[in-house]
Amino acid sequence: MEKNTRHKKILGTAGEGVAEQFYRRRGCAILEKNFIFNHGEIDLIVRDNEEVVFVEVKTRRGNTYGAPEESVTPLKQHLLRRTAEGYIWLHHLEHTPCRFDVLAVTTTGGEASAKYFPNAF
Repeated sequence: MEKNTRHKKILGTAGEGVAEQFYRRRGCAILEKNFIFNHGEIDLIVRDNEEVVFVEVKTRRGNTYGAPEESVTPLKQHLLRRTAEGYIWLHHLEHTPCRFDVLAVTTTGGEASAKYFPNAF
């Protein structure tokens, strides 16, 4: 694996860990991590009371290239919806309320901060 790719993977995994802890502290149950369906991936799927929440985690070191949440483009949203439809179909959740959250994690100087966007799209 190329060095830059390895660093991105480590950063992404760290951000997903921050997201998992964030949702656990809110009392949510973790249903899936890194769910893959039809070439799409959802970072985290949680149950928040009666809702299934599909979480996109975006992690960056600083804001040099923009805020992490800015990278959840309309195309990315479309791909996430398609993948979520697969999860709903596989688990027979057609009548379960669902939402899409974005958790934007920024790391600077070894510290991580998160911005929470419930019902992001």
